[in-house]
Amino acid sequence: MPESAVTRLTISWSKDTDLALRTHLGSLGLKKGALSQFIEDAVKWRLFNQTVGEVREALAGVPADELDGMIGEAVRSVRKEKNRERQGRTRK
Repeated sequence: MPESAVTRLTISWSKDTDLALRTHLGSLGLKKGALSQFIEDAVKWRLFNQTVGEVREALAGVPADELDGMIGEAVRSVRKEKNRERQGRTRK
């Protein structure tokens, strides 16, 4: 990752958590930089998990067939746009 794309931060957590994580990463044979990657992955998964929960909650009352239709329409729309982009690039 280029240095300009990296943000540094300071975190505080318990010594037990720190030791457990460093022990885990060490047992996998991972080096110092693995800690940053592990934390970044964990944050991404947590954000994804929360987003999925919010979407499930928002769509809880939508009938399954209506939801399938909404998903199908969204997929068709994205595919149509991607095809337009692809065609635009090949014509140049």
